[in-house]
Amino acid sequence: MKIAFFDSKPYDEEVFSGFSTDNLSMKFFETKLNEDTVSLAKGFDCICAFVNDTVNSNVIDALCDYGIKLIALRCAGYNNVDINYAKNKISVVRVPAYSPYAVAEHTMALLLTAVRNTHKAYVRTKSFNFSLNGLVGFDLYGKTVGIIGTGKIGRVFSDICKGFGMKILAYDKYPNGDLDIKYTSLENLFKESDIISLHCPLNDESYHLINKDNISLMKNGVILVNTSRGALVDSDALLEGIRSKKIGGACLDVYEEESELFFEDNSNLIINDDTLALLMTMPNVIVTSHQAFFTKEALSNIANTTIENINEFYTTGKCKNEVTL
Repeated sequence: MKIAFFDSKPYDEEVFSGFSTDNLSMKFFETKLNEDTVSLAKGFDCICAFVNDTVNSNVIDALCDYGIKLIALRCAGYNNVDINYAKNKISVVRVPAYSPYAVAEHTMALLLTAVRNTHKAYVRTKSFNFSLNGLVGFDLYGKTVGIIGTGKIGRVFSDICKGFGMKILAYDKYPNGDLDIKYTSLENLFKESDIISLHCPLNDESYHLINKDNISLMKNGVILVNTSRGALVDSDALLEGIRSKKIGGACLDVYEEESELFFEDNSNLIINDDTLALLMTMPNVIVTSHQAFFTKEALSNIANTTIENINEFYTTGKCKNEVTL
């Protein structure tokens, strides 16, 4: 069996190469999968894609023409795949739970950095500036955190927040009655939360969940954290909310137009995305490059599950982690 990996980085090749055998060969392409690059998949049995690969109807048709029967996603989200079009044409499998702890812990790391200004303090002290002026933060203890999405990651994050003595409000389309958290309406969550953290999938219903209208419902000075998918947040509305000081801070590990920017070194380029460029100039905005998942444990789990998915599919014709509608 031959697998083509798209949008691969050295760490992907390092962790996946350990699974290579005489019966399982791998080719790693740095380029992202899209209509212009799909021809690289010719001659392979399976392709392995990541979050910013574009798997639309044209790409799916091409893969089917090449005789490829499986798209193995090495991620949990599948919003970049036209699942409706893929149905009955090509199977799509994913990694539903590689490490909820990695993402939840990064979420808290971003939040602590924002509310205690540790990033600013680090830069100052490197030049021996030990002044505390402008670094005042606030306690998380007693604050209300609104968690949107209570899947594995949302639940782990809620446990972390409980450890800080925070009050928790939660919203999920499918509430889990077994959890010791208080569910509420989305509107009430926006109104009552000091901090809002997003842990839900991106789909037609959740697209731009954070928008101008919902931002207007929020407390003045609310902190927004997104380690889920970029398009959950209307970036222009977020920028306006920060400018008006309605939003007191934003922690973004994802961005809705990240596909051509994140995971790459663009330090010598002029960024054409004016919204992102403006957000990056804001002193109360922290951006990381979709790294919440990026731990040794998560990478190992992703590789293990991805290979298991591929082997299960080609052995039995089905897979427990297949994406279905």
